[in-house]
Amino acid sequence: MGNIEDPRHRWVTETILLVEDDSSARKVTKLMLEKLGYRVIEAVNGEEALKKFRANKDRIQLVILDVIMPHGSSKPVYDKMLVIRPDVKAIFISGYTEEILKETGMIEEGLHFLTKPFLLAELASKVREVIAA
Repeated sequence: MGNIEDPRHRWVTETILLVEDDSSARKVTKLMLEKLGYRVIEAVNGEEALKKFRANKDRIQLVILDVIMPHGSSKPVYDKMLVIRPDVKAIFISGYTEEILKETGMIEEGLHFLTKPFLLAELASKVREVIAA
């Protein structure tokens, strides 16, 4: 999938809002993103994510949201972020497959998705793809 020491990742300046309720998954994902050179703002739920997004809306280029969190799904949270800043991009992550989440209506066709657990190279590739889109 490509070397994570790829020169394209050396001068990364983007800030990512990571929304993950599981502390272990959040910590690992944050470390992966920081290894790739991204600045990371963490949130443990949708309410905190919206608060941090509002406070940093001009700095955040990408939001990574766990699909299923306590008190609901992340899609409504992302929809509220789009009202605040229509150009913000997102990657949805979950331990469930994309097909199951689409069948249950948790995510929609056309959204960027990554199945947990993911490798560093997979995360790096998906983040660059979405930011560049």
